[in-house]
Amino acid sequence: MAPLSRNRTKRTIYTSLAIVFLLLVGGRFLLSHTLKNGGKNLQEVLANLPNESVLGILNMIFNENEKQQDELLNKLNKLQKENMEKQMELLKQIQAKQDYIIDQLQVMKKPSDDLSLRDKLSFLFPYDPKLKFPAYIWQSWKHGLNDERFDEKYRQGETQWAWKNPGFVHELFNDDTSHTIIRHLYNKIPEIIEAYDALPELILKMDFFRYLILYAKGGVYADIDTHPLQPVPNWIPDNVSPNEIGMIIAIESEMDTADWKEENHRRLQFGQFVIQAKPGHPILREVIAQITTNTLNAKKNLETSSSRLELLGSPSQKSLEILKWTGAGIWTDVIMRYFNDYLQSSIFQKVTWKDFYGMTIPRLVSDVLLLPKASFASEIEIPKDGKISDPLAFVKHHAAKIWKSN
Repeated sequence: MAPLSRNRTKRTIYTSLAIVFLLLVGGRFLLSHTLKNGGKNLQEVLANLPNESVLGILNMIFNENEKQQDELLNKLNKLQKENMEKQMELLKQIQAKQDYIIDQLQVMKKPSDDLSLRDKLSFLFPYDPKLKFPAYIWQSWKHGLNDERFDEKYRQGETQWAWKNPGFVHELFNDDTSHTIIRHLYNKIPEIIEAYDALPELILKMDFFRYLILYAKGGVYADIDTHPLQPVPNWIPDNVSPNEIGMIIAIESEMDTADWKEENHRRLQFGQFVIQAKPGHPILREVIAQITTNTLNAKKNLETSSSRLELLGSPSQKSLEILKWTGAGIWTDVIMRYFNDYLQSSIFQKVTWKDFYGMTIPRLVSDVLLLPKASFASEIEIPKDGKISDPLAFVKHHAAKIWKSN
């Protein structure tokens, strides 16, 4: 095989040399023919030209080529940009269609009547911790934005939630629209709608609404008396992956006095005036199940079928009852049970309120990012220039106790 290879190589070389020879001869023939017909000796013309003229001609040719190349590159860049914009628009349309199909399929899903309440909730809204946090911001208030009774201070906060988070869908619900969206999302679980309708006070419905909307759709819920200081994406520390987190909350209150039971359900309570969660989170499922069960049981125990549930007692007693029924009390109890359930949280040791008392930096506990009290209830003044001196100050909570006036 070696001699054949060498012979083939020689033939290739001879062939290449022959082609070069023919090109040289042909080129000389064409050049001489051109000179004869043109009546001018090109060599003489070039020889008689000054060096500056020759360089000028060469520069002109070079510049013209460079100009043509720049024009071509500009056209290519323009075409690439136009194609990219078309592709991005097409992707948005495809994503919108996919979201619509998913929503329609969600509406069509119907859990079996034999399933427990918790299983029905899991069936309709399964939890996937690897999903991104949905870009939603939900708020609710008894008055609409166009209502003159909408306090200007709350209006400013509502506006800032949208302004600081331009990529988010921001929705404000009033009493009527809250009821409508809950009936739409949970029409396959009528006992939840029954419990929602049976709640006797607006604040109870507002509490229940936040859990229900977050469980079905995910995103951020923020009370109307909150004012964002930083964009939502800033809440997650750089050293924590969003894939590790299913919920973000902050401590609401830490009581160190002997009479703490007069105001709080627990010595340390987690806040629910601002929550970020992924849809289907087990903590939300459990608090929804407990509120539904407790409310329907209380309704069954009424003396007559025409009686309504109501809050009884002094204002302080009613306040405590709200905390235990739908507020920070039951919210804290459910979260602490979640932390102490190894199968759900994967935490080996016992977790108590003392583990979080006085904390000043964020902590990741299971899949819950727990923030210090000042993160969602910052005491700093709202800066006019937008510059925040405390990097962990994310939300200012006016803590107006607006529900006490309802």
